[in-house]
Parts: sequence; C-alpha cells; structure tokens
Amino acid sequence: MENRQPKMKGEEVMDIIAHLQAIRGDMEQAIEQAESLADLRQIRINYLGKKGPITEALRSMKDLTPEERPKVGQFANELKNKITARIEEKEAAYEKEALNRELQAEAIDVTLPGNIEKMGYRHVLSQVITEIEDLFLAMGYQIHSGPEIESDYYNFQRMNIPENHPARDMQDSFYIDHEHLLRTHTSPVEARAMDQHDFSKGPLKMISPGKVYRRDDDDATHSHQFTQIEGLAVGKNIGMSDLKGTLELFARKMFGEEREIRLRPSYFPFTEPSAEIDISCFNCGGEGCRICKYSGWIEILGGGMTHPNVLAMDGLDPNEYQAFAFGLGPDRVAMLKYGIDDIRHFYQNDLRFNHQFKERG
Repeated sequence: MENRQPKMKGEEVMDIIAHLQAIRGDMEQAIEQAESLADLRQIRINYLGKKGPITEALRSMKDLTPEERPKVGQFANELKNKITARIEEKEAAYEKEALNRELQAEAIDVTLPGNIEKMGYRHVLSQVITEIEDLFLAMGYQIHSGPEIESDYYNFQRMNIPENHPARDMQDSFYIDHEHLLRTHTSPVEARAMDQHDFSKGPLKMISPGKVYRRDDDDATHSHQFTQIEGLAVGKNIGMSDLKGTLELFARKMFGEEREIRLRPSYFPFTEPSAEIDISCFNCGGEGCRICKYSGWIEILGGGMTHPNVLAMDGLDPNEYQAFAFGLGPDRVAMLKYGIDDIRHFYQNDLRFNHQFKERG
C-alpha cells in the first residue's frame, strides 16, 4: 500500500486558492460566452449560489487552522466581488443594447408629414340653435329646459287649451296614456318656469329650445319630430311694441341688417292678440322671387301678448303683469338661412350634407 505523506502547513491553503482560481477562469470564460441577460442570470446562480463551486470550496476551510482561514476567506470574497462586478458590467451592456434597439424601433421621424385626424363638428341645426341662444342670452334671457314626456296639464291646460277645446286639433299628438304625451311644443317649459320664478325680484325673460313631436306625415317641409324655441318675457308695462322690437332684432341678426318684419293678425289660444311674423325676403330684398313666392315676405314665426288666462293660472294679476311670447322653428330658420330644401336632410345623417357646414362649427 502506498504511503501518503501529510501535507505541510500552508499547502492546504494553496490547494483551495488554486481551486478557486480555476473556478474564476471557468466563470470568466462563461461570462465572455454569455449571449443574453438570461445567460448571465444563470451564471450567477450556477457559480455564486449556495450550491455553486465557490461555496463548495469554502466548506473545506473547516480543516484549516484559525490562522489559515482568513487568507482563504479574503481571497474568496475578492473573487466573488470581481465576478459579480464583471457580471453586472456585462448585464449593463446588454440592457443598454436592448434599450437602444427599443429606441430605434420606436424612433419617430419628425420630418414625416403628420396624420390628418378627422375632427368632429356641430350639426348645422345645433349651430343655428346655438346662434339663437347666444343672441337671446346677450339680450338678458335665460335658457330653460323641460321634459319631453309632458303632462296634459302643462302641455295644454296651462296654455289655455282645456279638454275638448277645438285648438287641440291644431296639434295632433302622440299620447302615452290619458294624462301624458310627447310634448307638442316647448310652451310647457314656460309654465314651469313661471311656477318657479319669484316675480318680486324682477321680470322673467327666457327661451326654451328643445325637440317637439306631432303626428304628421314626413315630407320636404314636415316632420313628426322637429325642434322649437319658444320665448317668454313676463313683467310690468310690457307691450306689443316690445315683442316687435325683440323680433326685429332677431330677424336682422339672423338674416341681415336690412331685414324688416311685419305682423299679421292670427290666432293662438295662449296669446291675445296673436300675430304671424314675416321678414322681408333676404333673397330678393322684397321685390318678389321663388323663395318668397313672389310676395316679398317670408313667414318665420308666430307670437303675441300672453293670454291673461295663462298669467292668471300662474297666480299673476293680468292687470299688473303683462307678457309676450313667441315660437320659432330652428329647422325652418336653418332651411331659409342656408337654402336647404328638405327638412329630412337634418335627420338622415348623410355625411355629404353634413360636411357642407363643418366650417361653421
């Protein structure tokens, strides 16, 4: 049997250090050959983990003397730090390379022309309604709204149209039940506004834009659904001249400063006296043309002095308070203003029609 000579003092230390140096060479070669961050993470686990060769080599330190252990421990720690730094250096290089690839892929050529985004714009009918609202707001009016499903009481009775009144035949209605219907005009909003207004603090001046509904056959000039704006001014010492001046201003702002208006006697159950209001033809200046049917005038809206019964139903004394009211159709205003010959264009959503008015939005 071969006799093994015991190692001399210090030889065990040199063996461990030589083994660690060999491990270092293998690790540096593995790091150099790593092709990705995943490879580097696996090297860190394989060599520096709890089951790695460095940890295994350090376990043999138990056989060393207390004087020899610090030498091996110091060398092992320096080796770990150098290898860790080398791994982190190469990881940083890979991360930088990946970031550069990502930036290059997402690069924007600022010299390229931009994409033209299609912008939305208001419908021509909405444009006209807004223009009318702005006009009356500038005159000190408020804008009120109300429900489209209305009670018979507010839609008819408060407008001086009791049950079985012949005026109900003027507005063929969509009834939901005996007491409720789709409103046939926006006048109910006026009654609700009068209920809420404190007349001790001043007059009420308001307009009420919104959709209204009537049983009608749709054609170029009629629709079962259309828009309406009604106006009301309630206070003391209000007369027909105030209505005329207000509507004259409206006509000139909407159709040109040269416009004139005329009032023709008419009948509405909620106004007395009542009038149809015409404007001088903006196309021919009053000389007569196809648009005005060669009369020189175009009917535009209706109005009059609010009937005393309407005021009394709100608890106002007709001898102390007076009011005027008017109603106009933005659909008709838009048709006249822009030469639109068919009311159905407003509701058919034909983009060829809508695009004609996008610059006005």
